[in-house]
Order: sequence, then structure tokens, then C-alpha cells
Amino acid sequence: MTEETLAERVARLEERVGALEGAAPAAGRPEPAGAFWALDALKERAAEPGAVLFTGSVTLPSGEHYEWQQGHLAGDLLSDDWSQNAEALSALAHPVRLLLLREILRGAGTTAELADHESLGTTGQLYHHLRQLVAAGWLRTTGRGRYSVPGERVVPILTVLAATRR
Repeated sequence: MTEETLAERVARLEERVGALEGAAPAAGRPEPAGAFWALDALKERAAEPGAVLFTGSVTLPSGEHYEWQQGHLAGDLLSDDWSQNAEALSALAHPVRLLLLREILRGAGTTAELADHESLGTTGQLYHHLRQLVAAGWLRTTGRGRYSVPGERVVPILTVLAATRR
């Protein structure tokens, strides 16, 4: 076994660094190696053919940072009773509730802060919409008159919104 010279070691390290730098996409840009880099990785890891994955890394205006991924086999999703998802989807299917979620993710956390928004209606309407979001698990109460989006729901909410874009 021969000993590596310093020049050989540096050359080998430069190759490895170059490969690593080439593998990481620039922030917000797709992987240069292929448009479906995440899908290709999912196919490699899935035990069965057909799977759905969503993932995200989000820093909110308040500075809170969330990373999340969730995957499901397509067969499981197709065989599920989809009616069990109606309440959660219905809770999102109202412009005022979507506005509430957006404002809370942006940092408004108290009912007083939310009530100041001119598009949220009366206090009674506000509480009605907040109750709907809490019941569906999109919001939680964190104290008297304070609401937050549970960390495990931040990326899923943004994923649902992204899925509705055309």
C-alpha cells in the first residue's frame, strides 16, 4: 500500500467538494440533474410502486422554522374512505378561514389582532371560523384568546395551497 502525496489528497478532496457542490441545488431552484429529482428519490426508496410524498422547509415571518415530510403509498390512499377527510378539507374551503390561517402564520396570534382585520367580519363570525379550524386540527389554542398553527400542520397547509395553483 502506497502513501498518498499531499497533492493527491488535495486533488481527491477537490473532486469530492466539487461533486457535493454540484449535487446541491441553489435555493429555490430545481435540481440541475433533473426536474424530477425528488420523485426519482421517492421511487428509489418506496418499498412498493406508487407513492405520494410532500415535504417542505419553511421559516415563518415570526422566525419559527419547520421542516416536514410525509409520505403515503398510493394503494393505501386509493383504498381509504375519503369521506373521513371531508371535515379537514371543508374547514379550509372558506375564504375567511384561509385568511385567518395566513394571518396567524404571518404572526397575528390573538383574537384582538385578528379582529382588527377588516375582512374577518364580526367577533361572532371570527369565533365561528376559529372554532371550525380548531375542530379540524388546523389551529390550536395556545392560551386564552391565542391561536397558532401546529408545527406539523404548517407544511401541509402550504402544500394544499400549492396543489391548488394552476
